[in-house]
Amino acid sequence: MTDQLPLTPESGWNALFLDGAWIDAGERETIGVENPYTREEIATVPAGTADDVDAAYESAAEAQSEWATQPPQRRASIVNSALESLGEHWEEVLELLALESGSTRVKGVAELQTAKGMMQQAASYPFRMAGEHDDSIVPGKENVVERVPVGVVGVISPWNFPFHLSMRAVAPAIAAGNAVVLKPASNTPITGGLLLAKIFEEAGLPDGVLNVVTGNGSDVGDAVAGHETPRVLAFTGSTEIGQQVAKQAAGNCALPALELGGNNVHVVTENADVERAVDGGVFGSFLHSGQACISINRHLVHESLYDGYVSTLADRAESLPAGDPTDEETVIGPIIDEAQRDQILEYVEETVDAGATLETGGDHDGLVIEPTVLSGVDNEMAAACNEHFGPVAPVIPYSSDEEAIELANDTIHGLSGSVHSEDLEQARRIADGIETGMVHINDQPLNDEPHVAFGGTKQSGLGRYNAEEILEELTTTKWISVQREPREYPF
Repeated sequence: MTDQLPLTPESGWNALFLDGAWIDAGERETIGVENPYTREEIATVPAGTADDVDAAYESAAEAQSEWATQPPQRRASIVNSALESLGEHWEEVLELLALESGSTRVKGVAELQTAKGMMQQAASYPFRMAGEHDDSIVPGKENVVERVPVGVVGVISPWNFPFHLSMRAVAPAIAAGNAVVLKPASNTPITGGLLLAKIFEEAGLPDGVLNVVTGNGSDVGDAVAGHETPRVLAFTGSTEIGQQVAKQAAGNCALPALELGGNNVHVVTENADVERAVDGGVFGSFLHSGQACISINRHLVHESLYDGYVSTLADRAESLPAGDPTDEETVIGPIIDEAQRDQILEYVEETVDAGATLETGGDHDGLVIEPTVLSGVDNEMAAACNEHFGPVAPVIPYSSDEEAIELANDTIHGLSGSVHSEDLEQARRIADGIETGMVHINDQPLNDEPHVAFGGTKQSGLGRYNAEEILEELTTTKWISVQREPREYPF
């Protein structure tokens, strides 16, 4: 594999990145990387093995001790150099996101802007790992509490926002003095994994501090999650798989840092500005064809505004350009693969069969599903009670604030949400009542700011990303005491 950028599908991605070296697939099996819009194979990557995971963790453990001793300026400079590399190759990375993950231009730019912000935040972490001096109850004793890196961090990232959702764990972990083993999703091994290796390699990261093993989740993913080496296991994905990852990590007393599924509500009260609420509803439901854990899964609309909201939302949905994600005008691109597409369409069909009305959409062209609006929905219907993860907007009527809160909380998830009302006291009252890690008033749930804690409650995850919270996840405290005067013992 060439050591030089540019970054294109033809750059030769058929290698693992272990201990600072690109290891060709050799005798390993390979995985084809397909463009979700054309279904053409754009690259192949190695199907890594458990032995590769062992080698990656061994390299990480060996490199970490030296990396942790580097001064904060050195660690910050590597992250800043990686950030500079991203800026230099911005358009190439956007093209890779479009070709590998089906990202439209607007989604790709949003993803890279968010990743950029997280990298900027991470570059400050080496200077924020302050300890403290505590008085002692023992005469003549000095107590020092240091904040130190945990050691090795395992990262398993998803396919929907592959670059950002890998980088938000990798950059802070490296900045804090840890080494990383990254396993990207098999649908997006380039933008979720190998691309990060190239960027940090170009930035001058020492060998072994970042290792990338591509492969199938059932093989490599289990090996990464269940390995005895990592002290933190960062995972983003479905609740079902996340629960398995948490059990594997906990079996080795590693901390599971999980962002899992969501069933996020967009509450439109009787006091809402309907046009503003629809604007948020369109963006929150249809960015990246709804393939986001924090996208709107249910629209809860007060009965007094219900018919008008449904009609306007359907009109807006019909107007969204759909098709080739490389066309800058496209808003609705492809679903990642056939299995995801079929599941989404099945939820729509089951919901209509249960009595809902298909206002618009419901069909598909290849992997491009039409933006779909369903009315007459209740909380028990398939498109509402499941995380549908597609360009589907089920609209549910409600009659009181109390009912809206009850409907919002009637789910195992608690990730994000939004409330629209010109009466901010009402909006805050509803927001306070919703059991979720994040809620946005007069906006929509798709928000992620690098300096604000990000995460969910209930079965939407454990821990938080961003801000001070991710730094606390990736570091630990160490108490060192110094007995400066002879101590008297009872025996």
